[in-house]
Amino acid sequence: MPEGHTIHRLAAALSELFGGQRLHVSSPQGRFAAGAARLDGQVLVGAEAHGKHLFVAFAPQADIPFELPGAGSVRAGSGQARARRLTESADCLPADGPAPVTWLRIHLGLYGSWTFDGDSTFTAPHAIGAPRRRVGERGEHALAHGGGSALSGLSGGQDDAAGLPAEPSPGQWQAPEPRGAVRVRLEGDHGVADLTGPAACEILDACGVAQVRRRLGPDPLRPDGDPQVFVDAVRRRRKAVGELLMDQSVISGVGNIYRAESLLRRGVSPFVPGNRVSEKRLHGLWEDLVPLMEYGVATGFITTVEPEDVPEPVPAGDEEAARWYVYHRTGRPCLRCGTPVSEREVAGRRLFWCPRCQAR
Repeated sequence: MPEGHTIHRLAAALSELFGGQRLHVSSPQGRFAAGAARLDGQVLVGAEAHGKHLFVAFAPQADIPFELPGAGSVRAGSGQARARRLTESADCLPADGPAPVTWLRIHLGLYGSWTFDGDSTFTAPHAIGAPRRRVGERGEHALAHGGGSALSGLSGGQDDAAGLPAEPSPGQWQAPEPRGAVRVRLEGDHGVADLTGPAACEILDACGVAQVRRRLGPDPLRPDGDPQVFVDAVRRRRKAVGELLMDQSVISGVGNIYRAESLLRRGVSPFVPGNRVSEKRLHGLWEDLVPLMEYGVATGFITTVEPEDVPEPVPAGDEEAARWYVYHRTGRPCLRCGTPVSEREVAGRRLFWCPRCQAR
């Protein structure tokens, strides 16, 4: 499943590629026909992410302001809690006439992805969120004919444009036929974005968006993400901290790689109950996750190993040692102490850790 940085990249890509444009929205597969009809002809005014949820805002006009509804997670029992309830109530108040902003919420789940195509001005990644064929595969590269990417950190290096027919110039481009079971197609003047295989795809009003966000923990990539909310949520529970980091109601956007790597980097055992982890260590986890996930947003892939810890040369058959300390490195030496990396299935997911570096 794509981790949170991928969804923030999607939000940035959609905003850059289609922001301010009146789009043709369709559902070639037919399963989202009614929702697509509501969005067709409206302007995409922006997109935001909260954890693994993508929220795309549509409005009748490009100059209509929008803000992601819901105040996010706050500490239970604090004065902010009452403020959040009031904010959420205001989000749900009936408006005079139709609401100016309609929200498209998407959760990619295990199989969802967006693919892009367009003319030579449409500088997009080929795909975001597509399942990877191999562990460690980047999963993103620029369109062969485009001028780079809508996002920093990508190049066309994985595509070979040699021998391809000349691309149509702007204004002459025509959208290709949908490939596969396309749930939603967004079509602008210069390109298209096709969504396939999402776990969730629905139309929401402001109240619905606020209700979804109320179920989510703070997101380290969002400016409204409150680390103390995360700390308090962990310390209220007896469940192991390694499980809690994967609980999207505790912290949003962290997946299996970030979970394993942040715990190793901070020397925290994944099996310690949350209520036995100190506030200081939990704040340290949050502070480590923020730059790691920001790097993922900037580059399109996850790298957690500090340059001084990368083995030289990287051992044959252990290419992950250039990117990850323990994830997917069972039985191989920990990059910090040399102890063989351990693996165990926990709550249906593979958990990787170093028994020595994470003994407590």
